[in-house]
Amino acid sequence: MNHPIDNSQRSNFPPHPHGQAPIPEGSDIQVDAGSFRDPGGFIFRKDGKVFRAIGQHSLEDWNCFSASPLFQDLQKDRLLIPTHAVAADVRSAFPEQAVGAGIAVVEHERVPFVSYPYEWPFGMLQDAALLHLDILERCLSHDLILKDSSAFNVQYLGARPIFIDVLSFARLNPGEPWIGYNQFCKMFLFPLMLQAYKQVPFQSWLRSELEGLDPATFSRLFGTLDLLRPGVFTHVYLQALMQKRLAAARTSVRSKIKAAGLPKSLIVNNLRGLRRVIRKLKVKASDSAWADYTQTHSYSDAGMRQKEDFVRQIVAGRKHRLVWDLGCNVGQFSRVAAEHAGYVVAMDADPVTVEALYRNLRKEGCPNILPLVMDLANISPSQGWAGSERQSLPDRGKPDLALCLALIHHMVISANIPAESFLAWLAGLGTSLIIEFVGKDDPMVRKLLINKDDTYDDYSRTSFESCLRQFFRVERSLELAGGTRCLYYATPHSGTPAVR
Repeated sequence: MNHPIDNSQRSNFPPHPHGQAPIPEGSDIQVDAGSFRDPGGFIFRKDGKVFRAIGQHSLEDWNCFSASPLFQDLQKDRLLIPTHAVAADVRSAFPEQAVGAGIAVVEHERVPFVSYPYEWPFGMLQDAALLHLDILERCLSHDLILKDSSAFNVQYLGARPIFIDVLSFARLNPGEPWIGYNQFCKMFLFPLMLQAYKQVPFQSWLRSELEGLDPATFSRLFGTLDLLRPGVFTHVYLQALMQKRLAAARTSVRSKIKAAGLPKSLIVNNLRGLRRVIRKLKVKASDSAWADYTQTHSYSDAGMRQKEDFVRQIVAGRKHRLVWDLGCNVGQFSRVAAEHAGYVVAMDADPVTVEALYRNLRKEGCPNILPLVMDLANISPSQGWAGSERQSLPDRGKPDLALCLALIHHMVISANIPAESFLAWLAGLGTSLIIEFVGKDDPMVRKLLINKDDTYDDYSRTSFESCLRQFFRVERSLELAGGTRCLYYATPHSGTPAVR
């Protein structure tokens, strides 16, 4: 899989995803560092636009798919990223050593902010899985198939999933099985089952297992009674057993299945069975400290109105391309920012809260708020092969405005991250900032300190303001009604070093 990433960086290792000559220094061609995974092509960016080079391995399948009515239908139904062939004069402007001789090039619509499956709440992974199955069934009716089933082949435009890898589409050869079935289970079905059946959030598992959950390992989590749960016996137990037999096989099982002539109807029945199982999976209601925040927060009505007015005035002051709402909670201020921003990435560490936010955004059809599960004390790093296959959170696009509302006390007291260190990280992003300081006399801070020794002697408004001015220029401040909280709008000092 490779994707139309908006903020890809040129990989220094390997020098080129398909063994061609290294891209010359100073070239404005930026190749996606994860493109080596797909032998059929790779993603690159030039002049802010996203392109895909299609090599000889995939050219026939691409020509077949792009000529099929399915190609236009999927785009019309907003299921596939808008894609069009590059004109000859544009193609000729790409250096041959960058894209290769005889390689076709297409342009993709840009994804405003790339996210990864290990950052999605349950509902987002579930909807991405259903999208994948719906596209696969439509492929089969055109004698096409998806040759892989990576969850990284789906991105989100706001609260809407969209398929992005046009090189996953291939001609269906008579008798061949759906070879992406195992990968689909590892990257979609098993993580969803983990959370639905075992009440274990899948995000940390997928973050450490980028290829998904291994069937043999995953099957050990289930006891005898679990085999009665929908899908466990068929898709977990039998697949683990089959994997063991495949490992011991001396001949190609895939070739045997093809020779036997697997009917297309069996693939259809399998994916429809998977769809039924996935649709029935639900997350159990669990306790969350933040799901009912709108009823339990410590603001007076006047204080909340002041806060919303302050944020609205700042975000309306100019057009912001990208806003991060850090610690977004129920998304109240993400929505305020989205009224004036191009795109808002709303992040919170609580999967229950982000799940509720996603479901509401999906009902509203919101196009420019992307909700993510993100522990700000442990943000997504650069990882995968050579530490660059999957990009860190800042590398995918730094914001020009960050909202840090009712957050600093959690970073300092709950996560034990010094305020100075947190502010330095924010300054390294080069972003403007709306940040809220919550004093020790506030009920929410007192609650955090109930079971902790109060060793936070430097956690005071005076100390915070001093740190804030060290990294930012304070343009405006407002003490909220009640006197325990204060809002600040700050802009970065010139020459602030970039975050690393």
